[in-house]
Amino acid sequence: MHEFGIAEAVLAAVERRADGRPVRRARVRAGVLLRISPDALDQAFALAADGTVADGAHVELIVDPVRLTCGRCDRTTTSDGLVAVCPACGGTDLAIEGGDELVLESIELVEAAHVPGNSRRDRADPSGSA
Repeated sequence: MHEFGIAEAVLAAVERRADGRPVRRARVRAGVLLRISPDALDQAFALAADGTVADGAHVELIVDPVRLTCGRCDRTTTSDGLVAVCPACGGTDLAIEGGDELVLESIELVEAAHVPGNSRRDRADPSGSA
């Protein structure tokens, strides 16, 4: 299950971006050539994130297609899988572009349930004196 290695890499990026704050969700964009299973990635991430700022966080996976250009007819198309022939001319001389990227797009932090301080007094004064 290569998703575990990917989950560890995503977790490292999430922890850097979160800077100690608890994380609710991470959005990851991955190329189709990485062949990542969304369910397997979510499970692997849950295991890797146990006890970290991302403990309990969900991973949203967006899969980007690969771009194919036919060397015979010069048609460019995209595919969500590996295509062996050009859909226009049947040619097999295909140049592959992209499809192997992995990007942490965003994280959603858990909102603080309580902010210390007395809202009726100066928040800069932690003792609460006026």
